[in-house]
Amino acid sequence: MSDSNNIDYGPLQPLIGTWNGDKGKDVAPEPDGVENNPYYETIIFSGVEDYVTNAEEQVLAAVHYRQVVKRKSNDIVFHDETGYWMWDASGGIIMHSLNIPRAVSLLAGGNHNGQAESDGSMVLEVSADQNSQDWQIIQSPFMRDNARTTNFKHKIVIANDVLSYSETTMVDIYGSEFEHTDNNELRRQ
Repeated sequence: MSDSNNIDYGPLQPLIGTWNGDKGKDVAPEPDGVENNPYYETIIFSGVEDYVTNAEEQVLAAVHYRQVVKRKSNDIVFHDETGYWMWDASGGIIMHSLNIPRAVSLLAGGNHNGQAESDGSMVLEVSADQNSQDWQIIQSPFMRDNARTTNFKHKIVIANDVLSYSETTMVDIYGSEFEHTDNNELRRQ
């Protein structure tokens, strides 16, 4: 284990802090079409204060987060999410675990060299799929049978205290597959 003041969060370091954004756009399925929801949100990322060791072999740096999203139209929370971003420096892997109170959880992953892009930005990309051996989606029987998540992709770009993200979730709902998308631009507070 390491001194908590010397954690190397690698590509996750730029996430740490409080972020607010009001340019969110949610495109979601409805029984008779598509719903477009402009939104604002706050995401708070905090570093876990020591390395996490798995099976005395794998060492992870982890960042916990909580995301609260409200519709601009009525200020009601319509998405509340918590989870972790994790960095396995020796394997060059980033992981994103998330839970939402719709009885859906997932573990997404992707490769990363730990370095910023040539323009100084940090790009984090992960994905999960219902058929993946490594990066999987878990959901309750109700969600599996009525609003099954089949695929998840998430990309974050951080540069100069601006965090932008795009997220695509494939959902099998209302008798067809739907590409549910969310994107926003947030600023560090």
